[in-house]
Amino acid sequence: MGSEGPPAVTIHVTGFKKFHGVSENPTETIVSNLREYMKKKGMPKGLILGSCNILETAGHGAVAPLYQTLQSAISEKDSESANSRRIIWVHFGVNSGATRFAIEQQAVNEATFRCPDEMGWKPQKVPIFPADGEISRVRETSIPVEEITRTLAKKGYEVITSDDAGRFVCNYVYYHSLRFAEQNGTKSLFVHVPLFLTIDEETQMQFAASLLEFASQWPNCGWPMDNYNFLLMN
Repeated sequence: MGSEGPPAVTIHVTGFKKFHGVSENPTETIVSNLREYMKKKGMPKGLILGSCNILETAGHGAVAPLYQTLQSAISEKDSESANSRRIIWVHFGVNSGATRFAIEQQAVNEATFRCPDEMGWKPQKVPIFPADGEISRVRETSIPVEEITRTLAKKGYEVITSDDAGRFVCNYVYYHSLRFAEQNGTKSLFVHVPLFLTIDEETQMQFAASLLEFASQWPNCGWPMDNYNFLLMN
């Protein structure tokens, strides 16, 4: 037998554009610059940084390109050996009132937008997926959120675990992603970040890089040897 390590982990990342009240979305900067930042820092062994896409901060406007990206990754996986690659999706979103990073545990089947999204849609108590039943339906990530939070906190980051991703576009996208992940045997995660005025850009870039580095090590910590979807910010 050879001494080969576990299959490489491919991480795909998304962020969001501006929206009402947030003229400059930090997640657009983070995701746009992440590849170059990771190259300079040195890509961790076993980690492949896949797509880095910026979504519209709009329910319907974000979902179509989101599904294109999700399906593209699944198609690439299917074209390879079943055990040759694992996939993680990371979505980053901004919480303009936050003072810390937040790793989101779940999303709710409810769209109640506090203001119109960037396409003018302002749903109120609308189920994201009517077929899933009531707006109280919850989907949870199977990624170890508490473990992630503890590890990043030990590195000095102000970070908490959250069970409330809101009811705006972040939650809308996360719910879609978690549903897709469950249907396709993958996993997903969503992370909220503060504004750069609260936590500066360099620290947020370091946080994102640390998060991805830890993500690449998860399968070596007793995780099932399957595929992973990890989602980033809005």
